Amino acid sequence: MIEITAEDPCNRLDIFISGTINITRSYAGNLIKSGNITSGNLKLKPASKVKAGQKFLIDLPEVNHDLKPENIKFEIIYADEYIAVINKPSGLVVHPAPGNYEHTLVNGLINYFPEMKNLNDKMRPGIVHRLDAGTSGLMIIARQQNSCDELKKMFQAREIKKKYLALIHNKPAKSEGILSGALAHDPDNYLRMAIIEGGRPAMTGYKILWTRENHEHKKISLVQCDLFTGRTHQIRVHLAALGCPIIGDYLYGADKHEKNIRVLLHSWKLEFKHPVTKKLLSFRKILPAEFLNYIRENL
Repeated sequence: MIEITAEDPCNRLDIFISGTINITRSYAGNLIKSGNITSGNLKLKPASKVKAGQKFLIDLPEVNHDLKPENIKFEIIYADEYIAVINKPSGLVVHPAPGNYEHTLVNGLINYFPEMKNLNDKMRPGIVHRLDAGTSGLMIIARQQNSCDELKKMFQAREIKKKYLALIHNKPAKSEGILSGALAHDPDNYLRMAIIEGGRPAMTGYKILWTRENHEHKKISLVQCDLFTGRTHQIRVHLAALGCPIIGDYLYGADKHEKNIRVLLHSWKLEFKHPVTKKLLSFRKILPAEFLNYIRENL
């Protein structure tokens, strides 16, 4: 049994549950309809409105689900007996969740590194941080429990440096700066985050690398972002609030006339001390083909 409290209002209960405990919206709707989610004596429906401060009890059915190894394509940049660094392609969900147990990065990881199935977290073995499904690039993976525990501590202590590249609409007024709007769920759409007073502190550094005009004489910029905190959708929200949404990020205001473009956000650099050997490690992964193709076709 899980108890959760809504920090912000939401127009639909199924969207709130999905975004809060990381399950699919359809699965959240089924849990509501079957009575597995309660809030006092209220009669709940998937479309029920959620009030700030409202409490919910969630009875997740036990699932004896053994993760299936799958031949998922991703690049292994580095691996030793304790950790691995991989290049996640865009479109790949990182880990399974109720209602979605297949075709994730974790299914691919346990295919390459079978020992990871023995780690404590059965649904997210070895996962110490995440990238959104649409974001590509470098991720650190733990292959043993001791390195997993240590890496989580390092992330919490902000000892791991992460840099991203984003191709954005427009050009920020300043060539570089720090964006610090606090983040919380958007009360009108719980699948989005928004800058809201009283939200969780968030800080993103950015620097313009270049700005060019596209065929329609609109400005496009490539920026490097430093992630000082690790909030959900942080870079996407902060850049959108700057008036410079990431190309392909329709959830946060990208030009919808440019269809079928992935979110052009890429984790390109990681630097950290090895959790066991303490050796300083640094990795880079240059822009993927989707970025380069967009630049060639539009600039």
